[in-house]
Amino acid sequence: MASRQEGLLAAGLRRGGCAALNLPPSVAYVANLLAVWRIGAQAVLLDHRLTRYEVDQAVERLGAQVVVGAKQTKGSPLGIFLDVTEEITTRDGRPAPTPHAVLQLSSGSTGPSKVIGRTAADLVAEIVRYTRIDGVPLPGERIILLPSMVHVLGLVGGLLYGLHAGIELVPPRRLTGDSILEAVAAGSTPATVLGVPFHIGLLASVTDPPALPALKRMTTGGELVPAAVAAKFADAYKVPLGNMWGMTEVGVIATDLFGEHRPSLMPAPGLEVRVADGELLVSRPESPYVGLSDPTRWAGGWLHTKDAGRVDEDTGLVTVLGRLDSQVSVGGLKVDLTEVEYALTEVSGVAAAVVLYDKEITAFVQLEGEATGQQVEAALAERVAGYKRPRAIHVVERMPRTTTGKLVRDRTVLRAAVP
Repeated sequence: MASRQEGLLAAGLRRGGCAALNLPPSVAYVANLLAVWRIGAQAVLLDHRLTRYEVDQAVERLGAQVVVGAKQTKGSPLGIFLDVTEEITTRDGRPAPTPHAVLQLSSGSTGPSKVIGRTAADLVAEIVRYTRIDGVPLPGERIILLPSMVHVLGLVGGLLYGLHAGIELVPPRRLTGDSILEAVAAGSTPATVLGVPFHIGLLASVTDPPALPALKRMTTGGELVPAAVAAKFADAYKVPLGNMWGMTEVGVIATDLFGEHRPSLMPAPGLEVRVADGELLVSRPESPYVGLSDPTRWAGGWLHTKDAGRVDEDTGLVTVLGRLDSQVSVGGLKVDLTEVEYALTEVSGVAAAVVLYDKEITAFVQLEGEATGQQVEAALAERVAGYKRPRAIHVVERMPRTTTGKLVRDRTVLRAAVP
């Protein structure tokens, strides 16, 4: 970290400056991020999978004075942590116009990316929230780290919380089910696998997984885990499958790390969640958006999640019902597309699914095993009323996902994925 700090200072980065990091997961990424913060500069985190055009656009948009990119990368294409030689490029940018310690771009799963800022105090507050959540990894334990540290789950829930609590962070050698299990088995201390629903699929693909006495639980964020998937995981690994709900804008919001309340979750300590007009709102003292003044996103100390949901008045448990715009009218009847999508993912042979309203209810599905579209359609007919069922079910080889592992819901992208 000290050597990276010297290099950044030599490139002209100073306290109050702005540096963009465009590095794959690596020791180089961690060292440069901490070095930027040690200087007192603002870090712009850009996913290494972005195209050169997207990187250039983001750097210009955010005014970075220094860009740290990968000059040389070694490692397997499926490697999670890579051996990176970085290079620093100085550009005609500008000092950071805001006091945020980090700027991130939203995943863009439902539209254009937004610029989201987190202050040092806000990041520290989230780390403290993690320490107060029952079921998180404890000092001396291990986190098998699967999500990217560019995004909030891997950045705060993995890297920053792990460093704070004295937890060993273990990236598997490769992003495969077998390699994840090898990482768990490589140590004797309790291990929590941290990932997103996509990673559950990798573990579910392992035939006859070995006994893993060190495996404590798996915790996922990003999307709701279908009940059938959760049951399959529990049957194979005999440990809890915990769930987290969060946003780039605020970090972890609610959790159910023991799988006791599925699909509901308990708000994280220090946060309040309420419902207004069917939308879940989260307490936040200031707007997380940079260069955006939109009362439909944040107003009066409340962040609009754009997620539909409910809060139990007696227990405080939160149930996320999907995106707010998932409610459509078909022949005068209201249909919740999230409900249809959830029913579809519970059909045997459906590995992933997205249900949209595209002039009519339309489903895009990724199948596994010997399942066929006709079989899925027949099974869904037994679960969902006729007016709710998709008029078209498109089978794709692999569902498009964002860089954070979330399913893409853009109609154009999904149509292009259909053979």
